[in-house]
Amino acid sequence: MVAEEERGGRPLGERVRSGSVRILIVGAAGMIGRKLAERLAVDGAAGRPITHLTLADVVEPLPLPAAAFDVRAAVADVADPVAARELVADRPDVVFHLAAVVSGEAEADFDKGYRVNVDGTRHLLEAVRGAGVGYRPRLVFSSSIAVFGPPFPDVIGDDHLAAPLTSYGTQKAIAELLVSDYTRRGFLDGVSIRLPTICVRPGKPNKAASGFFSSIIREPLSGLEAVLPVPDDARHWFASPRAAVGFLVRAASLDGNALGDRRALTMPGVSATVGEMIESLRRVGGDEAVELIRRVPDEATMRIVAGWPGRFDTRRARGLGFEAEADFDEIVRAHVEDELSGIGVVAA
Repeated sequence: MVAEEERGGRPLGERVRSGSVRILIVGAAGMIGRKLAERLAVDGAAGRPITHLTLADVVEPLPLPAAAFDVRAAVADVADPVAARELVADRPDVVFHLAAVVSGEAEADFDKGYRVNVDGTRHLLEAVRGAGVGYRPRLVFSSSIAVFGPPFPDVIGDDHLAAPLTSYGTQKAIAELLVSDYTRRGFLDGVSIRLPTICVRPGKPNKAASGFFSSIIREPLSGLEAVLPVPDDARHWFASPRAAVGFLVRAASLDGNALGDRRALTMPGVSATVGEMIESLRRVGGDEAVELIRRVPDEATMRIVAGWPGRFDTRRARGLGFEAEADFDEIVRAHVEDELSGIGVVAA
């Protein structure tokens, strides 16, 4: 159920005509959700003023003191259909659906992964469908490149089949299809963005199988040891948290006609091997940072990583205005600037 309920505001039509928007972020307590809220507080929604922002998650999201508009924090689990209906009862113009059980946890806990990643998505879409005649919000769903499974070509293009070989990837692919079908039926205006692995994630490690990619950069830059479970030639597709927020903001303002019936987009990123990541760390943090990486091979992690894609051709997304970093050095420097105040860690 939703805690701290709040209602009110102008009718949807009036808000659209005035150019202002009401926004709901589901999964707002997570790292990307928090950074998205902070970005909206500063920049608005694609230049349009925001009148109201609801931050919802299974734990209470952090306050947003910089906002010049009304903000409500709601403790809610979208896997509960009643909670999902309450979240959209005031008919937000834009819904960001970021809530998810991450990859490693979804693989370890089959029931939880499907309850949150599939049932939660369906309940949220059903809540939008049942919110009233004439209501058709833009819904941005955070999907993942995990929807792709091997065998892979050298470069994965926009027409490559989504055929995941993990529970997490399967759940994301199901949710993408739901977003497309609910859009086709006119219940909402959906966009699914397939995020690269987001790196460097600040804070403590989560249960994602990809967490070590961030750890081998984040911890050494803070003077801490990091464990590397895979070989240096493992290749993957990355974008920074800063780029991920930019993807979400861009997806919220896209012209649906430009998307047509293909509502899932693979986001731009940087293709890099672990060895190339380490060299970027060396250029930014020096040899002393690299020396804090301890190699501890792990067969289970290596098997998972071997089934992940490493390079994409994302010309469709780039043609629609999505942008990411040019190289992994830029990703490391974004972490330094955004999380470490840009001082004290960059090598001379």
